[in-house]
Amino acid sequence: MEDTIKLIGERLKGLRDVLDLSVEEMAETCAITNDEYVAMENGESELHVSNLQKIAKKYGISLDVLMFGEEPHMSSYFLTRKGQGLSVERRKAYHYESLASGFRGRKADPFIVTVEPKPADAPAERNTHAGQEFNMVLEGEMELTIGKKTLVLHEGDSIIFDATQPHGMRTIGEQKVKFLAIIF
Repeated sequence: MEDTIKLIGERLKGLRDVLDLSVEEMAETCAITNDEYVAMENGESELHVSNLQKIAKKYGISLDVLMFGEEPHMSSYFLTRKGQGLSVERRKAYHYESLASGFRGRKADPFIVTVEPKPADAPAERNTHAGQEFNMVLEGEMELTIGKKTLVLHEGDSIIFDATQPHGMRTIGEQKVKFLAIIF
């Protein structure tokens, strides 16, 4: 996982260098502090897909380039076989499998997200990003907080929400949760 985070950090630094952007501009794009951005770029902190998505949208590059170092090539369809999507572990206990990494010009980013349980007293992280997000629980149970509302989603449950609202999730119990997340 640490190698993956460092590679993403190197791609962020490369993008910043190519576009001649300051740390301050990149941090402002992500709505984080300069120190938090530098830690991301140095591969010293967990990465939020929402921050990568903000950077990708603002600077007109593919999210895949930041996450996987590859530009999508397919334009009529892209097939992902079960368990064969490009994967990245961008934070401890979070594993993302991209389901559309090779499709150029897509309007949504679908992922299978697997989250390992954390201690019950661990603080829930929240993030925001442009657009909407759809989640469908495939295995396990999760608690999803959107704004001030907290919901419990069981296997088979789904939700779509305004992703500009602060949101975060955690597993329920000691079982991992696996869910489909589509970011529009």
